[in-house]
This record gives sequence, structure tokens and C-alpha cells, in this order.
Amino acid sequence: MEEKKFTVRGFKASALAAGLKKDQSLDLGLIVSDVEAVGAAVFTTNRVQAAPVLLSREHVRDGRIRAIIANAGNANACTGPKGLENARRTAELVAGELGVRAEEVLVASTGVIGAPLNMDKVAAAVPDLVQSLSPDGLPKVAEAIMTTDSFPKKAVFEGRAGGRDYRVLGMAKGAGMIMPDMATMLCFVLTDLCIEAEPLKAVLSRAVESTFNRITVDGDTSTNDMAAVLANGLAGNPSLSSEELAVFREGLTRVMGDLAIMIVRDGEGASKVIHVIIKGAESAGDAEKAARTVANSLLVKTACYGQDPNWGRIMAALGRSGVAMEEETVEIWIDDVKIVEGGLGLGEEAEKRAAGRMQEAEFSLVVDLGRGGFEDRVSTCDLTHEYVSINADYRT
Repeated sequence: MEEKKFTVRGFKASALAAGLKKDQSLDLGLIVSDVEAVGAAVFTTNRVQAAPVLLSREHVRDGRIRAIIANAGNANACTGPKGLENARRTAELVAGELGVRAEEVLVASTGVIGAPLNMDKVAAAVPDLVQSLSPDGLPKVAEAIMTTDSFPKKAVFEGRAGGRDYRVLGMAKGAGMIMPDMATMLCFVLTDLCIEAEPLKAVLSRAVESTFNRITVDGDTSTNDMAAVLANGLAGNPSLSSEELAVFREGLTRVMGDLAIMIVRDGEGASKVIHVIIKGAESAGDAEKAARTVANSLLVKTACYGQDPNWGRIMAALGRSGVAMEEETVEIWIDDVKIVEGGLGLGEEAEKRAAGRMQEAEFSLVVDLGRGGFEDRVSTCDLTHEYVSINADYRT
């Protein structure tokens, strides 16, 4: 979508280079609603939680938000009481410039863990951020929150409720340390739909579960994960009918689903997107567990990089996943090419055709456990030499 169309009624944004990143690129972004917005958010499940996560949990509790400020280049995680003080001061600086309460400001950070946030640079930048606010500034925020991302991640949905048009606009960052168990690295969704806090929370939770909670790049859960939705109601629609709420849920899920797959596609050093689909599981829990285990297997991921249909690695991952299974009932496909039946390989010709499918930038790895009627999927990427290179010198 063209950047000029990446707007939503009643929201303004800006971004600048505050000097928090090593390369002096955009690293500080601000999103502001013209009016008080209904807000909902989900956060990392990591027991080690960054200061902005702790603060934003407090601020979103009453469901009323006016602004989000986000920085890249520094996670403000594992920074102790001073880190929390810096997160609070960041919210206060923004609130002071906007003339709103500090509790109406969400704070998000991403970058290096364990380093103190340079508050002199943040404080110097906030007035310029506020002065630069524009309805056309949202694409710049999508750039400013990038770290090892190779492209900004943006998605839009357009809907109609009560005879009024509305938009759902989402942006996200994330390329490594991705297996959220809640959301993703950072994700901000904005809409002008009029909706109450409780249904917004419910819709967000359900959308996250089927999108961001079904991706993995490297099996790591960040200290800073956050997904927030702000709805300012300026579309002017009346109360939502059950059908209109369902359409909004579908739209939000579509936006988050698009962003989630973008994150996998942009996995650090990744060259392929792999959709691991488990069928025939004995329970819903088994289906999810099997999919996650296969999707996070380093041996499976490296085989995908090498375009090698090494089904023995898949069987081994399934066997250690802890799910109910018998190898004699397992069937495996690469896209539509079956390579395993009854737990036994179908030979070189089948594997040769499967290897051809694995040359594509995106393919499915399908497993039927033959135990029941439950199914789930997790999308992942391959593991390349570049992933090691990126993470070996991330700080230096």
C-alpha cells in the first residue's frame, strides 16, 4: 500500500533520529490520537520484563489512552529502578508537551538489553516529535521501531459499521527473538471505530492467539513484547451489532495475521517461510505442541534452508514433543508431495519432488499423526548462516 494511504482518521504521528541507534537512523516515534481513545494491550510472558512493559501495563489498565511513544536501539530492560524511572519520565515528557495525563501515554522500547536509556537524548527529542505530528507520519513510526528488520511492516483493513466507514491500521517490528506467546516484538494497531473497552480487549486477545501466538523465528520470547490497539471512535458509528463486531474481529485478525507472516518472512537471515501444519492430533494441546516443536527444531529449520526433505528430523522432533503418537500412523507431506506414509519413507523419487517444492520461498510442511481430529499450525522460517552473523555482533 502506498504510504500516503497509511493513515487513519484522528491519529497523528511523527518520528526522528534521537541518536539511540548506532547508525543514526530513525529511532524514536510518537503516535497521538486527537481525542481520548479506548485502549487494550497484551504483553510478553517472559518473567524478565522491561521497564516500559511494566509501566504500560499500569497505564492501559483503565482502557483510556491518548499516545504511544516508542524507541528502538535500547530495550530499557534489566535496568532496575532507574529504568522504570526513565520509562515514567518518558511518559511524563510526552504528556507535558501534549497537555494530557502521563497515565494516558504508553511507552514501548526495543533494542539492546541491559544498557541504560539515554534520557538526555529522549528529553531533547520529545518537543520536536510533538511539533512534527502529522496525519501522514505513521509510516515513519513503522521505520523508527525497526532494529534488525529489513523492511517496515504495515497492514490495513477497511470496514463499515452503522453506515460509517472505518479503518484498521497496523504496524509491527520483529525479526529475531520471536516466539511471543502473547503478541510480537512491538505491534501498534489504530482504528477510528467506536467500540467499548471490554469487547476491544476480547477481540484483541482472540486475534493475537491465532496470529502472533502462531509464529516463531528462533524460539525466544523477548523481554519487551507488546501489542496495543487504540480505537478513537471518530468513525462515529453507533453501538456495534454482533455481526459488525465479528467483521471487526475478522479485520483485526487479518491485519495482525499479515503482520505476523511479515515478521516470519523477515526473520533474521531467513530465506523461506514454512507453515508447519499438524493434523490428526488426539487433542488441541497436542496439535499445538507438535507444531511448535517441529517449527522450533534447529535441525528441521536448517534442513529447510538446505532444501533437504530430511523427514527423519521431523519424526525425531515429533517423538520428543511429548504428544500422543505412534510412528506407524504418521504421514508427512511437503506441500502436496507425500514423503512418509505409515511412518516409512516413500523413496528417493518422492523426496526429489519434495526438494523441488522446498526451493520455493514459501511452502507447507504437513504432518498427519493419525490419532484424532485436532489440527493446528505454526509458521516459521529457515535457519541460515546469516542468522548467526547478525546475532554474533548485534551489540558491537
